[in-house]
Amino acid sequence: MEDKEILEKFASPDSRNLAFNQLIRKYQQKIYWHIRKMVIDHDDADDLTQEVFIKVWKNLENFRQDAQLYTWVYRIATNECLTFLSSKRRKFFLPIGDITAELADKIDSSSDISGEEIQIKLQKALLRLPDKQRLVFNMRYYDELKYEEISEILGTSVGALKASYHLAAKKIEEFLKND
Repeated sequence: MEDKEILEKFASPDSRNLAFNQLIRKYQQKIYWHIRKMVIDHDDADDLTQEVFIKVWKNLENFRQDAQLYTWVYRIATNECLTFLSSKRRKFFLPIGDITAELADKIDSSSDISGEEIQIKLQKALLRLPDKQRLVFNMRYYDELKYEEISEILGTSVGALKASYHLAAKKIEEFLKND
C-alpha cells in the first residue's frame, strides 16, 4: 500500500486501524533496524520502536504531508534514539567512552549481530563516532538513503551531511587500520 493511500485511509475513522496496521507492516522492520544500529541492544530497540509508533499514532492526523511519510517516521525514530542515548549518559553520569564500552560489550555478546569479524569490527568502529555522525553513516551506508532524504529527516544541509559522512568514513578507516 502506498503512503498516500495509507494517509487517506487513516483520515477515515472506519479504516484508521487498518491504515495504521499497514503503516506498521511497511515501516516497522526498517525503523527497528535504524534504531538498533544506534542503541545496539535488542530490548532497547524494541521499546524505542514501540515508542516511535505510539508517537506516529498520536500525531499522524496532524501530519502536513510537506515531507514524505517515511522521512517523517524516520525523523521521529532518530529523535527518539538521540534522546534515549543522551538520557542514558545523563542517567548513569557516564562519559562517552563508558557508553561506547558498554555498547561494544553488547555487540560481543549479541547473537543478532553477524559473527563475521569484519562486521563486529565495523560495529565497534561506529560506536566511536559521535551520535550524529554515526546516524548519518548508518542512514547512508546501511539504509542506503540519498543525501536529500537524510537532509529531510535530520534537517541538515546536503553539504554538511556529505562532510559528516566523509569524516565518519575516515574515522572508521583509521580505527580498522589501527585495531
